[in-house]
Amino acid sequence: MKRSAVCLLTAAVLLGGCSFNNDSVKEKQETTSPAQEPAAREESGPVLDASYFNEVKVMDGKEVIQNPENPMVLVNKEFALPSDYSPPDLVRPNVMYSFGDQDIEKSYMRKDAAAALEKLFAGAKQDGLFLFAVSGYRSYERQEEILAAGAAANGEEKALESIAPPGMSEHQSGLAMDISSESNSFELNQEFELTEEGKWLKEHAHEYGFILRYPKGKEDITRYIYEPWHFRYVGKETAAVIAENDWTLEEYFDKVKPAE
Repeated sequence: MKRSAVCLLTAAVLLGGCSFNNDSVKEKQETTSPAQEPAAREESGPVLDASYFNEVKVMDGKEVIQNPENPMVLVNKEFALPSDYSPPDLVRPNVMYSFGDQDIEKSYMRKDAAAALEKLFAGAKQDGLFLFAVSGYRSYERQEEILAAGAAANGEEKALESIAPPGMSEHQSGLAMDISSESNSFELNQEFELTEEGKWLKEHAHEYGFILRYPKGKEDITRYIYEPWHFRYVGKETAAVIAENDWTLEEYFDKVKPAE
């Protein structure tokens, strides 16, 4: 079992100077609540408690995350959640949903992320805008179904540009929410960036602890298309650092250092 100073091992990232250094691996420490804001800024760069780095084990050729309840967990096409993982603290945020009051799987998020989402939506409302939650938590099995449908419609290679393989979806972590608006017909598309709601989210989401997870111009790093609707909870301090530096979560973990 190992802990990694996480970074994507794609060719594009490697060309950007990203390195995978196991010498900086720290032994597992007790995980604290995301409300304690794990990130801090110092002159030398951001610092993060060692317990917030992925702890992984190679299983069937995949880097499988062994501490999936870590609120800073990095889930992507390199690091996968266990197939049987479901967050134990899922709750249904008190927000408006594109599908109304249906009590269904995708309306849930982890407790702290859900509380932050409620504040995010309230902040938008104070500015005269109304956001709608579209898709939150998603099980491994549901992700299998979505990818299969996308592959059947457009081919697997095309589908994987926007659909995560099972286990590699942030939605399974319970920390992400797809967001849209009535002005965008509740759709999840790149046109959302042109709406007032989409613009507001891009400017203000970090104030509530969320980051735009798959930004424009960073496709070679995230390995997904630009998704102006997909927001991930990381806590206010971490979100502020990422927003200030225009980083992806992969770039953040490439720069952040484990606390001594």
